[in-house]
Amino acid sequence: MVLNLRLRAETTLEAYLPAEDQSELPEAVRALVAGDGDVPQLFLWGPPGTGKTHLAQAACHEAGAHGLSAAYLPLAELAELGPAVLDGLTSVQVLAIDDLDRVWQERAWQEALFGLVNEARTCGGRLLLTALSRPETEQVGLADLRSRLLWGPVFRLRALDESRLRRMLQAGAMTRGFRLGDSETDYLLRHAARDPNSLLALLDRLDTASLQAQRRVTVPLIRTVLEGA
Repeated sequence: MVLNLRLRAETTLEAYLPAEDQSELPEAVRALVAGDGDVPQLFLWGPPGTGKTHLAQAACHEAGAHGLSAAYLPLAELAELGPAVLDGLTSVQVLAIDDLDRVWQERAWQEALFGLVNEARTCGGRLLLTALSRPETEQVGLADLRSRLLWGPVFRLRALDESRLRRMLQAGAMTRGFRLGDSETDYLLRHAARDPNSLLALLDRLDTASLQAQRRVTVPLIRTVLEGA
């Protein structure tokens, strides 16, 4: 089965902005990829927009930078294909599985995930797993799978506060080649959805609009883009 999945270029550990008091997260992912520590598995959970997908893809970027094989599986997109998408992945050195909660109520997926975690451990693979809720949730009906999901450190990701959203927006604008001033940043935070994924997608639209109109990104341009959404 050929999966057409690509990592976003900006989802690196260097570009990741953790919530307050969670600065250890990038280093935890680096240690996982490097094979440091006794347990080569991380579980990240939290609501949408807290950076789970960013860190999952960042683990794969980090693996590639060190010459390791890696695969990223967003189960929100792949669930309909069935657990066969997990076949043959135990030879991958770093495997990031996003959105586990999309499938972990289904018995066939539970059994496939249980087997994958066991085989990855036997083969020396590293796993980064994400979900909306804790791994010991009763939604995971297979008790053995629940125990396997707790084999490594578990982190609860928190949403960014306003100061970090501002930093994310202004840094994201710089990487796209334009400057976002304080007034423009304030306007975005007042009038746009405040989750990081939506804001970063909006930066892409602003960049395109700015280039097409040959105009700087100003509040009037932002207003025009938002009204055209």
